[in-house]
Parts: sequence; structure tokens; C-alpha cells
Amino acid sequence: MALANVQQEGSWIRVYDEKSKRISQMSSSGAELAAVGGDFFVTLEGGWIRTYDGNCKRIAQMSSSGITVRNAAGQTFITREGSWIRTYDRNCKRISQKAV
Repeated sequence: MALANVQQEGSWIRVYDEKSKRISQMSSSGAELAAVGGDFFVTLEGGWIRTYDGNCKRIAQMSSSGITVRNAAGQTFITREGSWIRTYDRNCKRISQKAV
């Protein structure tokens, strides 16, 4: 399912389809929306980077220690880790990296 919009609204993270109809929502307590990909979104929760699908079901997680989430597009998200730019898939599996 393609995500048209994901927003942090008050104490909720809400997911919308291309017709602006709300598909799902989850509590944003302790979570910060970090990036939105084609069919998933990324949150920062405590010491974790977590990915969720359009139904707010957790897909995967990884430690956020020393990592900044920069962006998401399609099926991937990009992080800055020290002097590295790294690309991960929605399952938090590293795909590539480049020194900066």
C-alpha cells in the first residue's frame, strides 16, 4: 500500500492514503517521526530506529546510537553515521555506504 502522507499530530502518528483518508494511527508517545518512504515510515523511539508499514505494524528496528536519519525514498532510508552515509532497506538491512 502506497503512503500518501504520514504526520505526527499531537500525540498521534497518522497515516493517510492518496485520497487523504486516514488508514491507521499509532500513539506517538516516546516516538518521533523521522522519515517517510513509499510504503513505510521511520521513527526514533528511545535508543531505537524503527520502521513501520502503512498499518502501523512494526517491520524492523535497529540501534540509533550515533546515527541520524536523514531521509527516506521508495524502499530505503538514508542515515549519517559519523563520516559515513549509509542506505538501509525497510528491514533495517544495510544496502550501501559512502564516506563523506
